[in-house]
Amino acid sequence: MALLRVLPLFLATALAAHAQQPPRPTVDAAGTVTGQLPPVPVSKFLSTDQQRLLATQLNSPSPLGPDADMTARRKASDDNGRRQLDGWLKIHPAKIEDVRIDGVRVSVVTPQSGVDPKNASRVLINAHMGGFTTGGTYGGQLESVPLAGRGRIKVMAVDYRMAPEHKFPAASEDMEKVYREVLKTTKPANVGIYGCSAGGTLTGQSMAWFKSKGLPLPGAIGIFCSGLMQSFWFGGDSESVTFLLNAAAARPAPVGAPSPYFEGIDLKDPLVTPGLYPDVLKSFPPTLLIAGTRDIAMSNLIATHHALLKAGVDARLYLQEGLGHGHFFAFPGTPEALATYDVMWSFFDDRLGR
Repeated sequence: MALLRVLPLFLATALAAHAQQPPRPTVDAAGTVTGQLPPVPVSKFLSTDQQRLLATQLNSPSPLGPDADMTARRKASDDNGRRQLDGWLKIHPAKIEDVRIDGVRVSVVTPQSGVDPKNASRVLINAHMGGFTTGGTYGGQLESVPLAGRGRIKVMAVDYRMAPEHKFPAASEDMEKVYREVLKTTKPANVGIYGCSAGGTLTGQSMAWFKSKGLPLPGAIGIFCSGLMQSFWFGGDSESVTFLLNAAAARPAPVGAPSPYFEGIDLKDPLVTPGLYPDVLKSFPPTLLIAGTRDIAMSNLIATHHALLKAGVDARLYLQEGLGHGHFFAFPGTPEALATYDVMWSFFDDRLGR
């Protein structure tokens, strides 16, 4: 009898405990796991400054909704870029001069401390981030000022044509115009080209484009926060991590659709996605690839690195622990940001001619 009196209480307690447990994750036939989100702690290997700034970013509401028009997106990009640029200019004061090269707007960035004499015959060319739709002007300057300051070298940021006003190959054509002008006074071995996100993709596309035009390739390149496999910034485990982080921070999930810059374009064209073509990759100069372990583009970049190695290219991979997409320029002055720019400059200094 005593057991009969205790049993209902035991069952009620067990049922209540079961009801409080999160639903068991489900796994579909493709291996996709769906279920309640676990806690997502920040990396313990980050500096305290980086942890604080990352927390601030994650706690900030997303500035734009998914339906924001291009004018609003470009204004938000410009406002953010200007703010981050001001932070870097306090660390590395620089002269920024706007010029036109065969109709292409270019920001020429030189460190206020002057160009190091050993770099007098060298130049870096930047292709800015922004998904081929935003990032003009300030995006390129933002990516150029820190590297110009760390290396004491001239950097030329190309404000290439973007969508929706322009489609592929407009950006590749603009990179060609600037590169041809630089080659009039600089040996190709002394030129480095680099970019983050769309700029990283464009850097790789430019190698295929230059080769198709019979141009000598530069001495070294940097493909950052992006890859050269199909989808460029998406694909692989890093996309899953980014979706998880966005969901945990109540931010809208990134959209994996191709940029409008490639609308109506064959994405398997070797001039668009050179990572699919070993015969194209094998002609690439020494290449530095950089992404963060929380970067949505990390998987694509790792796959690109593997393809470059298979093609026999001198390719180096640098992964930033705990950092996301473009964080090396988004957080001016943190130890992680400074270390990343030092890695960039060490690579170019080692690989470029004099």
